[in-house]
Order: sequence, then C-alpha cells, then structure tokens
Amino acid sequence: MKKVSFAEFGGPDVLQLIDAEDPHAGPGQIRIAVRAAGVNPVDWRLREGQKLGAHPIELPAGVGQDAAGVVDEVGEGVEGVEVGDRVFGEGTSTYAEFAVLSAWARMPEGLTFEEAAGYPSVVETALRIIREVGVQPGQTLLVSGASGGVGSAVLQIARDRGITAIGTAGIANQDYLRSLGALATTYGEGWVERVRQLGPVDAALDLAGSGVIRELVELTGNAQKVISIADLGAPELGVRFSGVAGSVPDALAEAVGLISRGKLHIPVEKSYTLAEAAAAHIDSQAGHTRGRRVLVI
Repeated sequence: MKKVSFAEFGGPDVLQLIDAEDPHAGPGQIRIAVRAAGVNPVDWRLREGQKLGAHPIELPAGVGQDAAGVVDEVGEGVEGVEVGDRVFGEGTSTYAEFAVLSAWARMPEGLTFEEAAGYPSVVETALRIIREVGVQPGQTLLVSGASGGVGSAVLQIARDRGITAIGTAGIANQDYLRSLGALATTYGEGWVERVRQLGPVDAALDLAGSGVIRELVELTGNAQKVISIADLGAPELGVRFSGVAGSVPDALAEAVGLISRGKLHIPVEKSYTLAEAAAAHIDSQAGHTRGRRVLVI
C-alpha cells in the first residue's frame, strides 16, 4: 500500500510517500480502507519532534490519527461492526491506503468521507477541554483562535450547552464565527479591550498558541480557568497544557449525536492527495483555517 512516512524529524520536506506492508487489525481493532484522513496540528508537531507527552515516536514513523473509510478487517473480540461498514475514528498512520483504528463509530447519514475524517480527534479535544476548563451553562467562554477545527467544534458544543462563546479570529472569519453562534472579534492590537467590551469572561481556551496566555489569565482572573492545546510554555504561567487524548469512543458517540441532531457541522476547507501531505502540513501550520483540512485517498 501507499503510506506517508518520515525517517527524521524536521520540516514538511521530511514527509515521503512510500510503499509499505499492509497493517492488520489486532484484538479490539479494525482495519479500514481509508477514503479520507484528517490533517491535525498534532501531526506536524510530532513530525517536528515536539514532546507532547502521550505520543512517543519511533522512527521511521507514519503520520495521522483520524480517518474515515470502509471496514475491511475486524480484529478478535470486536463486535457491532462488520466488513463493508462505513466508519470514522482514530488510529495510527492514517495517511495511508489502509489504517488500523482503535476507536470508531458508524458514520452518520448524509456525511461524506471527507467530512467525517475531520471530526474524531477534533471533537474529542473540544469536549475534553470544555470539561477541563470547567465552564458551565450560563457562563462565558473565550476561545482564542476559534475558526479552525477544534474551535468550530467548541463554539457549536458551547451553543448546544447554553454557554456563551466569544471567539477571536482574523477579519475574514468574523461572519463564520457568528454563524456558529459566537460573539466574534479580531485578534491583533487592542484585542483584549475588544473582548472586554463583549462582556466578562469566566473561562478561556488557547487554540492557536499565538502568545496570548498572559492576557487570557488577565481576562479570566484565574490561571486555573485557562487551558491551552497549542502553547507548550503555558505551564510556566500556571496554565494547563492539554495534549493528552481522553475517552475517544465516548467522544465519537457524542459527535454522532450532535451531527445527527444538526448541532455540529465542521466544513472541509481544502482537500489534498496523499502525495500532497507536505503541502497540507504547510497550510495547517500557517493557520487561518476555517474548519478542516483532509487528505483524500
């Protein structure tokens, strides 16, 4: 099969499309013929060699954790899924023609493979950090860097739970944030005062790693009410860095429910081929994403 791999840490140019042996489903796993794979910031962070705690890397390594496709092998002890089912979920080395998943769910009706590949770890992250930051219905959550995949999910989940969300993003994405139910403002000079004009903030999430941790603590008045998924230096300021996956099966089940109820939709901004994985990483690192980027196989 074809698979994206890297043999050394570095920039996008270390990614190579290689011929590799087909993986096989072990106990409690399934294998899918991948139709699309999600592109996440964690993918290029690991490619660079960043130390994210729960993701030790042995070289050479594959890339990717999210995928959607068709089940073609079911491991020992797996029930409730059959060869031929359309599923989405999380696994390893998903930038490939075949991938093994350790957590999955049936794709909701009406969802394309490209759309489905953009949900698994994004929704898991959104649900996890909303829980960890402790924001409650009736309170206000500030989301810094809100237009990407995780931000898109956070804003919609907050709206569904009765949490007021304030989102920061570039000028081009202001209407997009409002369409997801958020109060929107731009980042850049004066952004703290613009947020204050929108109302008091009970909790905050840093999704972009753009050096705003001090300001988020200032706005909430409490470092314990701020979570970052993008700034590895956050703990130096008393803010938790949340980079460890939680209960993925539960998150996938909740994602299916939200999607089926019409409460969650994350658009695909751009699709790439496997051979264009490096270009996908370059675009992901540049930021300013609206929704998700995916590789289509």
